[in-house]
Amino acid sequence: MIGKLRRMAKGLRRRVSPKSAGGLQTLWSDSLEKILRANASQWEAAKRRAHEGPNILLASSVGGHPPVVALDTVLGMALTMRGARVHYLLCDKFLRACERCQVTEFPDREEFVASGPSKRLCPDCFAAGNRIYGKLGLTVHLYSRLATDDIAGQADELSDRLPLDEIPHFSLDGMAVGEHAMAGALRYFSRGTLADESQGEPTVRRYFHASLTSALAMRRLFETHSFECASFHHGIYVPQGLVGEAARSRGVRVANWQVAYRKRCFIFSHEETYHHTLLREPSDTWTTIQWDEELERRTMDYLKSRWQGTRDWIWFHEKPLENVPEIFGQLGIDPSKPCIGLLTNVIWDAQLHYPANAFANMLDWVFQTVDYFGKRPDLQLVIRVHPAEVRGAIPSRQLVAEELKKAYPSLPPNVFLIEPQSQVSTYAVMEVCNAAIIYGTKTGVELTSMGIPVIVAGEAWIRNKGLTLDATSPEQYFELLDGLPFKDSLDAETVRRARMYAFHFFFRRMIPVECVEPTDGWPPFRPVFQSLDDLLPGKNPGLDTICDGIMKASPFVYPAEYHPDDAD
Repeated sequence: MIGKLRRMAKGLRRRVSPKSAGGLQTLWSDSLEKILRANASQWEAAKRRAHEGPNILLASSVGGHPPVVALDTVLGMALTMRGARVHYLLCDKFLRACERCQVTEFPDREEFVASGPSKRLCPDCFAAGNRIYGKLGLTVHLYSRLATDDIAGQADELSDRLPLDEIPHFSLDGMAVGEHAMAGALRYFSRGTLADESQGEPTVRRYFHASLTSALAMRRLFETHSFECASFHHGIYVPQGLVGEAARSRGVRVANWQVAYRKRCFIFSHEETYHHTLLREPSDTWTTIQWDEELERRTMDYLKSRWQGTRDWIWFHEKPLENVPEIFGQLGIDPSKPCIGLLTNVIWDAQLHYPANAFANMLDWVFQTVDYFGKRPDLQLVIRVHPAEVRGAIPSRQLVAEELKKAYPSLPPNVFLIEPQSQVSTYAVMEVCNAAIIYGTKTGVELTSMGIPVIVAGEAWIRNKGLTLDATSPEQYFELLDGLPFKDSLDAETVRRARMYAFHFFFRRMIPVECVEPTDGWPPFRPVFQSLDDLLPGKNPGLDTICDGIMKASPFVYPAEYHPDDAD
């Protein structure tokens, strides 16, 4: 989560220093205090009414993550105004590792191995969240008070004893403790593999200990409190992934959220991270939209805006290069021969298990695809490396281009590489390709709407929608490649359905919240309401959709087709 949000700040707009981020959080804290002071009687009455309401846990955990604290504060107040008894969860300098840790923040790697974030990050992190949540007067659960001596002893014993190669697959009473620990360690190093990484093993064991502690502490919380729902950001890594594992093991509903692309918008999903749920979403969720010319216009206007990112708060290029003849000239591409586009994603991001993936990992897919095209001189492969590799606030320390150069001192003459720092427009290049091949990128949603055939080899969300050619094995994948170049673009009916899904994805699953506004840096947004009345039902349809989903398990689908004013 932190990686995706901070990419809004560096490479998307301009980076704001930690001091500035702290200043914005202080401003929000002061603003919140004024709102609560001006509406003191109303807030106290709302809390009294909510005392008998359903228990809702907002498991923020990382208090020093300003966007998380900001949205969870808004949600906590809005849910309270709707009669829910809201609890918060914070790590109080207790866990040995967490999602806030990055190797770049620890010049001495041995410091992290020895003491984790306890000296460098924890004091300010806990204080920031506790300061804001404390003003609300709602229950705040702390990790240290949930982790008994037995829990600590069990985590100590297992994290020391278990062989390293067994950690990623370790499950505790059905909870995928090892998977989240490994994903957290990979994210810490910003790499897709820890081979030859200095201090790799002790770092994995530190994350494994934190993962075990989180899972056991959360299971205790859910055993001692009856929660209707636990809501928290992302749903993977440490500790959020373990909150979800423990909640599901105790039959507690889960509502995960993630910042979306469109300004002021968020994606919420039931039961687990959106990385999984959007792959399995039933088609009738979007195929039943009453499609018309106006919805198509809104969709295509927005998709075109994504070329420059004018309506998004996640984008990667200030001035993208869109002149295709110039691009082809720079790369040496022959415009008379068919081009096939290949789009990568960040190697380390969201390293979870996806059963439908045709390959072991993204790099395996890239290498085997290059080998295949090396034997197809009739085609040209254009590899576009994801810009977030270098433009994010957490730059990848394992780059696709470097891995390709290691594996291929000289790429086949019909394979061309667009590196992540390039200003070349991905959309402009893909628009002239015969087809696109993707692994996990969301761009497949847009490419199918442009009529471009898409082959999916990984966990891209466009999979399973009847719009793409989805490979579930290497054999099936290469059979699909054997059909290239395709004779035709997508037919009119498929394009229409693709645009329906794009509308659903970008307008209905990305839920607008009017009481937050973008900033020009980090954190990327801040709350902007003046009174508690602004959080009441009926004031903000998007907030109503979110709160109803958390309290009543209703779908996290915003009826954007009935709210045309939200088009911009």
